[in-house]
This record gives sequence, C-alpha cells and structure tokens, in this order.
Amino acid sequence: MVTRQFAPVDAAAVPGKAGVSVAFILCPHFTLMPFAAIVDTLRLAADDGDGSRQIHCRWTIVGPSLDAVEASCGIKVQPWETFGDPGRFDYVVVVGGLLHRGPTSDEATLDYLREADRKGVTLVGVCTGSFTLIRAGLMDGHRCCVSWFHYHDLINEFPDVTPVADQLFVVNGRRITCAGGAGALDLAAWIVERHLGRAFAQKSLHIMVVDRARSPNTPQPQPPTVPLVQSDRVRRAMLLIEQYLSEPLDAGEIASRVNISRRQLERLFSREVGMSLQAFSRAMRLQYGLWLLANSPRTIAEIAYECGFADPSHFNRLFRAAFGKAPSHARGEGREAMLALLTKARGSAPLGPAGREELVDAFHSPVRLPRVTRPYV
Repeated sequence: MVTRQFAPVDAAAVPGKAGVSVAFILCPHFTLMPFAAIVDTLRLAADDGDGSRQIHCRWTIVGPSLDAVEASCGIKVQPWETFGDPGRFDYVVVVGGLLHRGPTSDEATLDYLREADRKGVTLVGVCTGSFTLIRAGLMDGHRCCVSWFHYHDLINEFPDVTPVADQLFVVNGRRITCAGGAGALDLAAWIVERHLGRAFAQKSLHIMVVDRARSPNTPQPQPPTVPLVQSDRVRRAMLLIEQYLSEPLDAGEIASRVNISRRQLERLFSREVGMSLQAFSRAMRLQYGLWLLANSPRTIAEIAYECGFADPSHFNRLFRAAFGKAPSHARGEGREAMLALLTKARGSAPLGPAGREELVDAFHSPVRLPRVTRPYV
C-alpha cells in the first residue's frame, strides 16, 4: 500500500493525539466547495495563526488508489494515501457531487466505509456523499439530510430512507449528513467546536471572514417546485417565475422564453397546475414572503420588495387575503404560528383537484419538499 503520512506535527507543542482526525473520500465529480470549506476550517483550527501545521487537527485524503479524482468543476485532487485502517480516524467524510455523470462509489469504497462503521468511526455524508453511505447499507434507521436540489433523486432511488430537506445538516448518532454547499462550513465549525472548543471554531470562521456558524437545524433556502409537474414547458415556466421573484416576468415574456404562445402556455399551465400562471406567481411570491418573515430579520417593506410587490401596502393586502392576517401580526405570533398558517391555508388554496395536496405542500412548506406520489394530468 502506498501512503502519504499526515503533515509533520510539532510534538512539543501538543503531545499525544490530535484533538480531531478526519479522512476525506472524494467521489467522482465531487463538489469542490464543501470539501474546501471543511478542510480549511480544520486547517485554520489546527495551528496558531495561518501556520497550517496539523497539530490540533489532522486530515488526509484516502481512496482506493492514488489516481486523481476530478471535481464537478474540472479541478483534480489526488488522494494522499490508499485505504488502510479507518479506526485511526474520528470521522470519515464522503464528499459527493454530480449524480448524472455515472457511479459515485465503488465496492472498495463501500467496504472501507463498512469497516469504519465496525470500528466505531463517525461517518459523514456531504452533498450526495450521503447516497454512498446509503449504498453501503449504513443509513438504516437514520434520518438523511439532503439538499432540496437532490430531494427527489434520493426518494426515487431510496424510497425507504427518511429524507430531511429542511436543515443544513443532521447529526444522528454516528451518522452525520449535510446538504452541502455553504452548509459544510457550518458542519465543520460544529465538529471543531465539539472537539476543540468554541474559540478554535470562531478563530477559523473569523479568518475566513465569516461572522458565526449556523446551527444544524437552520432551514435551507426555499426550495423550488419545478419537479412537481410533467410538462417540460411548465417546469421551465415555474423555474423562470422562481428565478424572478423580485422582478416578476409577465406571461408573454415567460411564454416567449419557453418557445410557446402565451395562450398555449396559460392553457397548459392551468391544466397541469390547476391555477393560472399569474395566480401561481402571486402564490409563490406570497409563500416566499411568509418564508422570509419566518426565517429572516428583514423588515416587512424589504420583504415586500424582495418578493416583487410594488409597495408594502400591496403586499400587506394580498398577504392578508391569503393568510387572514397582516404580515406584522403573523410575525408577532412567532415562527411556529407562521408554519401553522401554511397548513391552515391548504383547504382554501386556489388549486384544482389534480395534484392539490402535493402543490399545496410545495407552496406552503418552503422548508420541506413533498414526496410526489402521482403524476399530474
């Protein structure tokens, strides 16, 4: 076995074992940002200043061979060593990425993860790295955090897994799963604070010009609803609406961008969604407004403009019509009460009978995507 040892350690500075040791497994076409976020947090916590010596934290990159692994952006990273004894690590972190480019794991990797589990190592799935843990049979009975972007990929491939799309990461015993993206930085800070203390975590964050880490249960940004319909044109129209919540496009512009006449698009949209394109746009913006009320400190005026309303009074009037109370009143009742508002609105949502429950879930649960059980007709 060819190996590269951990970076030299100043034994006089910190005798004995490092505070935390981590092995990274990079899946083919892994996402670079989550890997970089975690390893740099460890690096900055490991030594004084920006010294980068592996004193308080140690890390390495392992793989079935020393062949370089290509990230989704094209950058290649070479493992430092081939698989050995996983028991020497506190964590084995699997960093996933693109799913449509082929297999994300091989049998040697799955065997290594199973051995790590037998030796009591905590396993971490970042981005679609959680898919690799599932394929290894290591997520039975555990909740699995997944990005809203890969929510349907997970439930379609692994219907028995309990997905969590309303948190940045989930700690479930010796299993940790993270949605990826910037959430990996929060996970890394959590690990450092757990083993070395808050001062070490804050030091890393401050050097990276980050104010503070978010908690695991911080909600992910509002997920889109485009996977919920069959028509590609309707999906694209929904995506355009979601991309331009702050500056809504008119129906003619949307129809032009999806290469269909306005009349055809409105007919198709009404048939598949059960409401007009304009009503959908308004509902999306109101739901986004409610999500911002519940999950951000922005003023009501700021939220109104962020959601594409001409002025706060227009937003207030439509919000009251949709939810039965003013935005200020809703916010004053607290986040749980606002989520209850969404549930209450289900019975009066302007939707046709086809797909009512799934679409209402998507509109009214911006921090949890629905499981789609039937197509729209």
